[in-house]
Amino acid sequence: MAQDNPNDSPVAATAAAAAAAAKPKKLLEKKKNLPERISYPFWFGGSASSLAACVTHPLDLVKVRLQLRSGDAPKNMSGTFMHIVRSQGPRGLYNGLTASLLRQMTYSTVRFGVYEELKNRFTPEGSAKPSLPLLIGLSTFSGFLGGISGNAADVTNVRMQQDAALPPAQRRGYKNGLDGMFRMLREEGVKSWFRGVWPNSTRAALMNASQLATYDTFKAVLIMYTPLGDNITTHFASSLLAGFMATTICSPVDVIKSRVMSTSHKQGIAHLLREIYAKEGVTWMFKGWVPAFLRLGPQTICTFLFLEAHRKVYRKFRGLEN
Repeated sequence: MAQDNPNDSPVAATAAAAAAAAKPKKLLEKKKNLPERISYPFWFGGSASSLAACVTHPLDLVKVRLQLRSGDAPKNMSGTFMHIVRSQGPRGLYNGLTASLLRQMTYSTVRFGVYEELKNRFTPEGSAKPSLPLLIGLSTFSGFLGGISGNAADVTNVRMQQDAALPPAQRRGYKNGLDGMFRMLREEGVKSWFRGVWPNSTRAALMNASQLATYDTFKAVLIMYTPLGDNITTHFASSLLAGFMATTICSPVDVIKSRVMSTSHKQGIAHLLREIYAKEGVTWMFKGWVPAFLRLGPQTICTFLFLEAHRKVYRKFRGLEN
């Protein structure tokens, strides 16, 4: 006589069905809800980026020097760093800081502020997470606007960073960012404020799309699908990944932008591309990538950590912390 299989009993079948139903439920419970959307002040992005610039400016200076190097100038990051310290002292690492801060107050305030405002307006009601294509589109547009608004300060910034590396007769000697901008206006006309505006705005659009959109996406994924919550570990990991993406995507445009802005004479983009390709081959596209990442990685991390700190204080002040 065949023995009944315990697994065939109604009780066992009911228990198995209950376990099977509970399993997907348990998996779904691991997905955490995203924090509720809050409208933050427009200037938060510019303030956070300015604080980050104070930390990472020496790396930005080294990156520009490498992109614009000529003659027997050092060919690597450490050599350029030591050359600046030996020839100008530690303060030389902060050449052009005032112009860098002026750039962040214009460029970053616009790119962050417009992005956050548009994100709040275009995100569907009842949805805390906008789609990735929407984030890319909004961040590209806001980055382009930021690039235009911050172009004059960006030209000044590049020139001040490069000034000490030029022969004494060719140095411009700008006292600070505002002095540089108004001297450019007097000596070269208003067009000097828009030198390289198209490659710069294109770079800004790429930067915003590869930095802000990827940060928001990585942050949402980490919050929803990992044990991490909306905390500093998530912010650090998301910003590091965003910095890597932004450096790689923006490197070719960044090289072109630096070379166009460093000159005082008019030079077409097509002519410049032919010239640097003939001299350096395709490697020009990633010239200075390592120092660019070593600058942009920490700069992205610092910017978003400072930005999240701004937001946390704002929520606490407004009683929205929980």
